[in-house]
Amino acid sequence: MSILSLSISATLPNSHISRNPTNVSLKTSFLNPLLHFKLQTAPNTNNNRMLVRMSYEAGVGVMATKLGMMSFFEPNGKVVPVTVVGFKEGNIVTQVKTEATDGYNAVQVGYRRVRDRKLTKPEMGHLQKIGAIPMRHLQEFRLVSVDGFEPNQNLVFDDMFKEGDFVDVAGTTIGKGFQGGIKRHNFKRGPMTHGSKSHRALGSIGAGTTPGHVYKGKKMPGRMGGTKTKIRKLKIVKIDNDLNVVMIKGAVPGKPGNLLRITPAKIVGKNIPKS
Repeated sequence: MSILSLSISATLPNSHISRNPTNVSLKTSFLNPLLHFKLQTAPNTNNNRMLVRMSYEAGVGVMATKLGMMSFFEPNGKVVPVTVVGFKEGNIVTQVKTEATDGYNAVQVGYRRVRDRKLTKPEMGHLQKIGAIPMRHLQEFRLVSVDGFEPNQNLVFDDMFKEGDFVDVAGTTIGKGFQGGIKRHNFKRGPMTHGSKSHRALGSIGAGTTPGHVYKGKKMPGRMGGTKTKIRKLKIVKIDNDLNVVMIKGAVPGKPGNLLRITPAKIVGKNIPKS
């Protein structure tokens, strides 16, 4: 299953969205049940439609698989911790969306080939429409312009990025389960001696009569990890075409085998518009 959220912009009729809320969150079950589209709608008085605004990507990206971490020795002898990222079969353009047809410009990319029986008939029909192989993950990259992209086009990492480029890497962090305040929020513990009865306990969570309740957002024990996270501006140290791997400086979210979303690093005003 895919685990990464996408940024899109579209214009949807009012009939498809509840009229009561102004902020709508849609959870799609088509092609990707774990893919969340968070839509902020504003009424459009021209033809009684809802306008959806989301952020742009700096450029089309690719999906990859985290393999692990290692040490990389630069020519001057400096040791650099890197994450090794591999690629399975995929990274094929499955759909090109334009403002004329969908209300926004975006490129949909598929990744990781699977057996036909692993997909539903609607999913297979969507991919067979362009003659693409069955793929597990589908992701969209919203762009200012989609010129030069066509369905069933193969995206090659070496053609899109080069050594020294900076990228944004998004993925799902490792789940830690239910954890206490010290591990989850870096709280300090109490005294361990001199008769103290409070060692790792949370302590006070609010006053009694006033306000008489716990404020929302209070840092308390709870489930830790397993959330979507993006690490920004990581440097590409090495691209190995023989092994079909890429080495990225630093750590990226998730454990080995996790799905990653790699895009050009966003620099507002340089490669993405300010507004």
